[in-house]
Amino acid sequence: MIKFPSKMTVSNLTNSSGEQPLRIIPLGGIGEIGLNMTILEWGEDLIVIDAGLMFPEEDTPGIEIIVPDLTYLKRQRHKIRAVILTHGHEDHIGALPFLLREIQVPIYGTPLTLGFVAEKLKEYDLLSETVLMTVKPRQVVRLGVFEVEFLRVTHSIVDGVGLGITTPVGRVVHTGDFKVDQTPVDGQLMDLQKFGEYGDRGTMVLMSDSTNSEREGYTPSEREVGKAFEEIFHQAPGRIIIATFASHIHRVQQVVDVAVKTGKRVIINGKSMLDNTRIAIELGYLTIPSRALAKTEELADLSPAKTVIITTGSQGEPASSLYRMATDQHKQIQIQPGDTVILSSRVIPGNELHIGRLINQLFRLGARVIYEQVSEVHVSGHASQEEQKMMLNLVRPTYFIPVHGEYRHLVCHAQLAQRVGIPKENTFILDDGDVVEFFTDRAAKADRVPSGRIFIDQNRVSEVNEEILQDRRRLGANGLMLIILKVKKETGRLVQPPDLVTRGLGADIILEEVKGQIHEILEKHAESQRDWEVIQDQIKKRLRRFLFKKLERSPVVLPVLIEV
Repeated sequence: MIKFPSKMTVSNLTNSSGEQPLRIIPLGGIGEIGLNMTILEWGEDLIVIDAGLMFPEEDTPGIEIIVPDLTYLKRQRHKIRAVILTHGHEDHIGALPFLLREIQVPIYGTPLTLGFVAEKLKEYDLLSETVLMTVKPRQVVRLGVFEVEFLRVTHSIVDGVGLGITTPVGRVVHTGDFKVDQTPVDGQLMDLQKFGEYGDRGTMVLMSDSTNSEREGYTPSEREVGKAFEEIFHQAPGRIIIATFASHIHRVQQVVDVAVKTGKRVIINGKSMLDNTRIAIELGYLTIPSRALAKTEELADLSPAKTVIITTGSQGEPASSLYRMATDQHKQIQIQPGDTVILSSRVIPGNELHIGRLINQLFRLGARVIYEQVSEVHVSGHASQEEQKMMLNLVRPTYFIPVHGEYRHLVCHAQLAQRVGIPKENTFILDDGDVVEFFTDRAAKADRVPSGRIFIDQNRVSEVNEEILQDRRRLGANGLMLIILKVKKETGRLVQPPDLVTRGLGADIILEEVKGQIHEILEKHAESQRDWEVIQDQIKKRLRRFLFKKLERSPVVLPVLIEV
């Protein structure tokens, strides 16, 4: 159940010891896009900002999601007062189920953010035992020694907030993900006044979104996408299929608005899209006239020229609805000549190949494909350089920590901060696990805490370590050799020559030589035939060297013992 706390007021905090530092520790989201998780710790109190995941790349076969290493939080569980969420994107909320399995802690967020969280926790059977505390912009909550004020920001998702945090040694502002959109779709402007107040009152540390620090100028308004949709809708001769992120409620609203304006019916497709639009409608963040909605089952009765399908799959994910349409695996929707397919999202780093293949396949099927590189069907949700300068000048921090971006983004943002007057020595470019300690009159990097990535397998239950990943990579790149050794149980002697099974090697011409290598090892250990662990280890090492010499590859070598 989502609980609504009563309004709380701000009181001045004092540093009781004068020497106890505020420790700021990123566990994820620094030097990467995703895994966002940051700790603020003072004495016996600790708060966590966001708990995000990262999606796998090409070098993580069989992995569904990646989450931050939670070792340090487990050690400090007695200190944790809350997890505070800035918004509902997966790279900020997706690791919550894995954190909540280990630590029971209240979760604070805005209504839509917690709506998405509640749906996610249902999947993991964690909702009933989790306290969700709904907050609104300009509300203040006290969490141990910390007082946290929620500051409205504009982003590519509804209900995003930054944070103004009062600590015993000074104020901290965390922007969350933001851009300065002067004409947001819902009319809810970013609360620049409040950010300016933190500058007037004096802010010790600013932690600010770095994603677009390489881009000059300003990020266009989300409304620009609506204009592009309107032009495309008027020109498209047949069905329009739009793939976007399921969390992008403003984007969905603009599609619906243009569809209504042009007399088209809208079909919502894809599980996450259906879930998120339902939640957004229930909470009042999305408005779809009933006459404009149609069900997938009605598709055959609709005129193609009057049909718009909003779906998932803008990143080319193999399990997504759009991918299944393009590969004739979708039960109800197939791509047809004359369809207009719009990929209305940015390319997440690592997904370039998937998206490229999807676009090629859509063209092969006769569709017209429109994507960011050829049309204004997507705008970023992140601030460009001029907006980042604006934030720095509003807040006027003593110290600056660029966050949320790959390492080059952090460096570019730090250089930008120096151009508007933040001294270089007061700027901290961090790595995940770094600790910065802030006193009332100084700050410095301190020790490190355990950090890294936890790989979650496709069953969403088991964690996969680096050794398993290395084996998967080696299998994919170099193949497998399975060696079956049948031995007499009583004597430990081979009862027949070794059976060899290979996959991805193309090594048939050297199989006899491989058997010769195995026989040499067995002869060497003839007097200790029952010491099979030693023998198996020797076979692995020797055959890896032999196969690399012969094939210049390093396959997985797997000896299997069968007693008969």
